[in-house]
Amino acid sequence: MTEESLRVAERRLQAAQLASDVGVLGELIDDSMRFTGPDGSLSSKQDDLRAHASGRQVVSRVEEEELQVFATAHVGVTWFLGTLEATIDGQPLAARMRYTRTWIPDGHNGWKVVAAHATVVRDA
Repeated sequence: MTEESLRVAERRLQAAQLASDVGVLGELIDDSMRFTGPDGSLSSKQDDLRAHASGRQVVSRVEEEELQVFATAHVGVTWFLGTLEATIDGQPLAARMRYTRTWIPDGHNGWKVVAAHATVVRDA
């Protein structure tokens, strides 16, 4: 697996989040995935898919400032920095965010996210 294929997977994930495309999200997220939110909460793949499918989470903007990638034959990591705008449970969110995602290769579909962490980046 290459860094370029991982970069493509990360951007495909961003596009699926913007579209709330649970089909593509389901392909890109491993069944065992855990996500640590900026508030420290832990959620699963099914939590994420339900939030998108129900409209509880609507992402309206993902603007990438920087994307770093690291890939080997067995693991990949992406570090995204950018602006995110969304509505979560009816509450607006607009923030500069850093996402760190750990990916594993899937023999059928490319890469799948197994772990992710998000934090709000405060301007210095």
